[in-house]
Amino acid sequence: MSILVDKNSRVLVQGITGNEGMFHAGQMYAYGTNLAAGVTPGRGGEWVLDGKVPVFDSVKVAVEATGANVSLIFVPARFAADAMIEAADANIPLVVCITEGVPVHDMMRVREYLDQKKVKLVGPNCPGLLTPGEAKVGIIPGNITQPGNVGVISRSGTLTYEVLYAMKNEGIGASTCIGMGGDPVHGINFVEALELFETDPQTDQIVMIGEIGGTDEQRAADYISRYMTKPIAAFIAGQTAPPGKRMGHAGAIIERGAGTAEEKIEALRAAGVRIAKHPEEIAQILKRSS
Repeated sequence: MSILVDKNSRVLVQGITGNEGMFHAGQMYAYGTNLAAGVTPGRGGEWVLDGKVPVFDSVKVAVEATGANVSLIFVPARFAADAMIEAADANIPLVVCITEGVPVHDMMRVREYLDQKKVKLVGPNCPGLLTPGEAKVGIIPGNITQPGNVGVISRSGTLTYEVLYAMKNEGIGASTCIGMGGDPVHGINFVEALELFETDPQTDQIVMIGEIGGTDEQRAADYISRYMTKPIAAFIAGQTAPPGKRMGHAGAIIERGAGTAEEKIEALRAAGVRIAKHPEEIAQILKRSS
């Protein structure tokens, strides 16, 4: 079992005919993801990836023709909000948006709409999802990890790759990896992911990769102390970042003393989470607990 995506997920790619969309759709197809369709307005009727994947003019038509139930979005930032709303209007239950630079006011509108439609969102500005050996929905490299029993949820794309690779080198695999993204307004958060992993019988341990800015990690710590029974290890990036300086993501900024690494680490440690001093140490902590 896995969470969010598996070998039966039928994925469509919005923006499949663009350079990024085409490249990553090819990587996903090669990994074995069930790639059902692509969507690019005005390109309906074409086939891509050597004639293996049909392209449609709209998400609604693509869903009606293929039964797609996951949408992956690779469209420019100015069109990303409309793309997410179009997927929701086509009754797709899970939307993954890779696009960087989506305006915050656009995302506020999108979140409210998707919440009303009960659509799960991953991203934007994220690496997506990977269930090793089953489905790759996004840009996480499939060769840096292997199937296993550790659930991974991360705000940082690069550190996700680093941790997955370190885990693989220690013979530790992942059940599902969620790159949630680091923008201030985004979809699935630590608490929602933790809830999913807690009820997943294949997940025995959980890794959280957080960073400075916001209060997602503190809310997660409160949830962990109340409801979680599975062991959790975490790394918080940005421990040396000075206040007021943005680090990597729009959401990774310390303001008015809130969102510091120390604050997050203290909250998580008080909830029983094992804290790594550097990303590679996560694998060692997991190994000691298995």
